[in-house]
This record gives sequence, C-alpha cells and structure tokens, in this order.
Amino acid sequence: MAIGSGARTLVRRPAIMPEWTFGDLTIRRYLAVDNPVVLSLHREGLARIGLRPGDGVYYENDLHDLEGIYLADGRGGDFLVGVDPDGDPVAMGGLRRVDPCTGEMVRLRVRHDLHRLGYGAAMLQALEHRALELGYTRLIGDTTELQGPALELYRTFGWVELRREMINGIVNIYGEKKLS
Repeated sequence: MAIGSGARTLVRRPAIMPEWTFGDLTIRRYLAVDNPVVLSLHREGLARIGLRPGDGVYYENDLHDLEGIYLADGRGGDFLVGVDPDGDPVAMGGLRRVDPCTGEMVRLRVRHDLHRLGYGAAMLQALEHRALELGYTRLIGDTTELQGPALELYRTFGWVELRREMINGIVNIYGEKKLS
C-alpha cells in the first residue's frame, strides 16, 4: 500500500515483519540493539520542550521493556523505528492495545535535526497502517501543549482533540482518530 505522492511516498514493503520505505528512511520493527538510541531520542525530544523525570508527565519505564510491553505475543501492539541509510534509528513510535478495537499511539519521536523532512508524518502513517493490520478501528494518543509540531501533525492527519488535562502545570492534550 502506497501513501502519499511523488518520489517520497510511504510504501509498505511485502514482508512478514512490518516494513515501509519513505525516501531514504526505512521504517521497521524495533530490535533490542536499537534500545540505546530509542532512549536517547525519547530523552532528547522531551528535554527540548522542558519535560524532565519527576514532572508527572515524563516517564520511560516502558522503554526498558519494549519487547515485553509492545511486541510479546498476545499484546496486540508494535514498536517501529525509522532508520537512515546507515541503519541508525532516527525516528520511533509505538502502538499499545487498549481494547479489541482501540490502540494507543505512543512515543512518536524524530531526531531534532531531521524535523520538517516528513519523517514524523511517515511514522504516523506507518503506525496508523499497522494499527489497521492489527485490527484496530480507533487510535488514541496524547501529547502536551508544549509540543506544537506534534499537535499540528495530528491535526493534519485527522486526529480530533478529546480533552485537556493539567498535570503538574503542564497541559496534556488527548486525541483520537477513527480508522477505516
């Protein structure tokens, strides 16, 4: 399935494991060897907007057990990384099962120096496509008011804001998207 237009189209590659290409970015399932870079992407992304451990919003416990939380049989989730031509992870995002029809999109990150190249959109689309493959008809997710580019990205792809919640002085925004 191709998503987009022109030379930079997101294309689902025929493979047993989920894999897409978008220009020079390959989006594939997370491997244990990716963990140090995944942690770094997460920490750098949140630090850039002033979030830090202990603020009530920042947490990373799941990133220390991605296989068990997202990839284990019966979990109904997945965790994807976007890798550059050298195989280095530069983007990431996960899916977690909420109920049989609903998945939660989490941890959408792109390395800061690669923002505005379409990698976030490609990751979001790959995660939405993967959610459909997993049988979900609805995705939910959240971000903070501090993450303007993320909010813009979600709105561009048809996500709808459900509610806002103040957590330790930070506005968390919850949204959803119906999949078809």
